[in-house]
Amino acid sequence: MAGLYKSSNFFCKFISHRSSNVKVRLAASQRSASHFTYVPDNVDASEAQSSARLNMFQAINNALDTALKKDDTAVIFGEDVAFGGVFRCTLGLQDKYGKDRVFNTPLSEQGIAGFGIGMAAAGATAIAEIQFADYIFPAFDQIVNEAAKYRYRSGDLFNCGSLTIRSPCSAVGHGALYHSQSPEAYFAHTPGLKVVIPRGPRQAKGLLLSCIQDPDPCLFLEPKVLYRAAVEDVPTDDYILPLGKADVLVKGDAVTLIGWGTQIHVLHEVVKLAKEELGINCELIDLVSILPWDRETIFKSVKKTGRVVVAHEAPLTGGFGAELAASIQEECFLSLEAPVQRVTGFDTPFPHIFEPFYLPDKWRCLDAIKKALNY
Repeated sequence: MAGLYKSSNFFCKFISHRSSNVKVRLAASQRSASHFTYVPDNVDASEAQSSARLNMFQAINNALDTALKKDDTAVIFGEDVAFGGVFRCTLGLQDKYGKDRVFNTPLSEQGIAGFGIGMAAAGATAIAEIQFADYIFPAFDQIVNEAAKYRYRSGDLFNCGSLTIRSPCSAVGHGALYHSQSPEAYFAHTPGLKVVIPRGPRQAKGLLLSCIQDPDPCLFLEPKVLYRAAVEDVPTDDYILPLGKADVLVKGDAVTLIGWGTQIHVLHEVVKLAKEELGINCELIDLVSILPWDRETIFKSVKKTGRVVVAHEAPLTGGFGAELAASIQEECFLSLEAPVQRVTGFDTPFPHIFEPFYLPDKWRCLDAIKKALNY
């Protein structure tokens, strides 16, 4: 309790310190419910193929449709998925494929995960939905102690690698403490799982199809604020994108910026701010996969720039940024010009009306860049 009190006290002081400055910025913002401006992926002309303009929930729906059509053993299940789900990601799929392949479950996350493990172990392609990532914790034992270890404990005689668990995560503008959390770091500590977070529609479809086909159980976390905020040209055909491979979105030589999910769009704005206000070129990397993560791409960038800012919505202590910071200092110590900077949520429950202060916005990220440069 003392630790939480201290964190909460610091948070309140932080809000008081920044309130006047942030109030001006918020008043000037046209989108009070969002802390970022969405930046769509640029598609190389050589990659041009049949595509459709889709937002992220439509792209996920399209990926699920593709999986069900391609694999007769594939099934989708979870709370309210039969009518399309809270975010409409499974809309129309039961009508198309029947009640035996797309169906509702009881309100039991532990039961959903356990059922998925059993179906996958029996040979089906199991695609489970946990309605909100905040409610995945009742299923933690099933995911961490059963799904992740099934292959290992049986000596590879059995596995549940054809299990994919989807779940909406992260801030949405009004979700407060039970509908805004980012739990990726909890699962990153678990050998046997893969953890993936997309930044937009095109990537979401390719990564989700990769997870569904992957031989290991996958946790696919979907930043829910992007479901309708993100629109891109998404290939209509079946395609996959590699897991465990980071994307260098903007090349630079001054500071390496690392993020994933929604935070990538915040960092796109930070890259522009750093260029305009500081005259520097930052390198922006989307980690994409939390587990496994792309050490080679990260280390190569850090050895070039010598400075790093890692930003994520989850709290500071034990956040995945800590793993990145520790690994970077182990492998790139002699190349570093400053300590690794982490810009994150605070060590408090996710707030409601104070969400704009809690999130690692572009101004906090820019301050971290200045700190790294002036070290």
